[in-house]
Amino acid sequence: MKTLLALLLVCVGGMAVLYAQTDRFTVVTTESARRADIARSPRQLPDAALGTASGEATTLSRLLRDDGRLTVINFMYTRCISICLAMGSELQQLQAQLKAQGLGGQVRILSLSFDPADTQAYLTRYAAGMRADTDLWQFATLTDATQRKALLDAFGIIVIPAPYGQFEHNAAYHVVTPGGRLERILDIGNRDAVLGYVSRRAAPPKEAASPVQARVEAALRDEAVQEMLP
Repeated sequence: MKTLLALLLVCVGGMAVLYAQTDRFTVVTTESARRADIARSPRQLPDAALGTASGEATTLSRLLRDDGRLTVINFMYTRCISICLAMGSELQQLQAQLKAQGLGGQVRILSLSFDPADTQAYLTRYAAGMRADTDLWQFATLTDATQRKALLDAFGIIVIPAPYGQFEHNAAYHVVTPGGRLERILDIGNRDAVLGYVSRRAAPPKEAASPVQARVEAALRDEAVQEMLP
C-alpha cells in the first residue's frame, strides 16, 4: 500500500511539472509556449535605445510610432552564418511579396541586432547584401545593454555566446503594432503564414451595414431560402 501511494505521488508530481512546463498541456516546447502566450495575450513591449543603419539615434517606441505601420520584427546579428541568413532569405521574399500585393504602406520589416559589435557601417553593409528596400525594410542595433536584455526577455529571445564570436539564439517573426504591442509570433520557414496574417491585419475593416441595408439583405436571404424549398 505504501509503495502504491509513493508511486501515485511521483506520478502526480511529474504531471504537475509537465503541466507547468507545457503551459497547461496546450504546448510541448518553450517556443510553442511563447507563441501561444502572445496569441492569447498580446504584450506591451518595453522601450529600448536604437542605433539605425542610417545613423539615427532613436528608440523602438518612437520608431514604431513615427512610422505608423504594422512591423514584422526579427532578431539577428550581421556576423551570423546560420539561422540569420535563412531569415534574411525569407525576408527578401516577404519584402517582394509586400510590394507585389501593395502592402508596403501598411506593413514593414525591422531587423534588430542584439550584437553590441554591430555598428552603423556593419548594418548598412548587411542591408545592402540583403537587397533591402530602405523604405520597407530597416535595420537597427540595440545600443543599451540593460534595455537590450529587457527587450529580448519581453520578446522571449534567448541569446547565448558561442565560439568564434558567434551566438546561439532562437528565432521567429514577431508582429508588432505602431503602439508597441507584440501581438503575434510566427515560425521561420513559414513565410506564407506571416504574409497571410499581416495581410488580414492590414485590410481595412468592413463597413457596418445600415439598419435598412441589414433588413434588405435578410429579406433577400429569406427569399433565396424559400426558393430552394420544395
